[in-house]
Amino acid sequence: MAPDESVVNIDGPWTHRAVHAGGTRFHVVEAGEGPLVLLLHGFPQFWWTWRHQLVSLPKAGYRAVAADLRGYGGSDKPPRGYDLPTLAADATGLIRALGETGAIVVGHDWGGLLAWTMAVLDPKCVRRLVAVSAAHPRRLRSALLTDPFGQLRASAQAIGHQLPLLPEHRLRRRDAALVGRLLDDWSRPGWPDAETARTYREAFRIPAVAHCALEYHRWFGRSQLRRDGRRYTRVMGTEIEAPTLHLHGALDPRLLPRTAQGSGRYVAAPYRWRLLEGAGHFPHEEIPDVFDTELLGWLADPEPDR
Repeated sequence: MAPDESVVNIDGPWTHRAVHAGGTRFHVVEAGEGPLVLLLHGFPQFWWTWRHQLVSLPKAGYRAVAADLRGYGGSDKPPRGYDLPTLAADATGLIRALGETGAIVVGHDWGGLLAWTMAVLDPKCVRRLVAVSAAHPRRLRSALLTDPFGQLRASAQAIGHQLPLLPEHRLRRRDAALVGRLLDDWSRPGWPDAETARTYREAFRIPAVAHCALEYHRWFGRSQLRRDGRRYTRVMGTEIEAPTLHLHGALDPRLLPRTAQGSGRYVAAPYRWRLLEGAGHFPHEEIPDVFDTELLGWLADPEPDR
């Protein structure tokens, strides 16, 4: 029997609540007081990926809010709206629904693509940008086209998601065993432990989550040949004016470090690149102490360097 959304209501030093933005209900988890830091997860995860930062950020004087993205966890799962401009509008709407006009935005994987997009489409909403294991969308598109034996090969799993129905079945079968395997394949040796993998597998068994999560990949892939995708790519050429921190695991096999590193060309503001040794695709979970030292040190710097 498939679990219901309550499986993502995991206890901790934080508060769960629902926030409505743009007609969509989002499940958010909040801790601390101070400047708002919005934490956006990636695939195949949910808000819980930020559990370490929901402790470290409040201790450092920030209000940390981790959201389940559209289609994930305890948030609404509408039939459409999985294109990056709509998803970015979700996140900027969340910031305003939380009572702020802007926030520090930290995004991992798909959440990182959203963060890059937010900084272009609604720049006043993004005071600082932190991209984790996420190349700028134009840089990613370029690498997929020009690096067939590198980034294109590393993205083979996502390319397979373009098929109808079958990928959903593969993700759900045997209690979402594939989710655990992806986490293991994309991370450093020894992560995740069995309980961490079980938590993510259980969340992916919530009805409609597998389909909604795959719709992100399907839009990105198919839109490359459509007018909306060409328009998005053109708009994303706008230089980003928010100070940007770019964190990436040196062992990341899903989004290659060389793909991500070229993203700085799209940032006009101070830009800091940090390659984190000993981490794969999930550095904020694999090596949280190292990750938090980089993140909090950069946030405390009033004039972050290039």
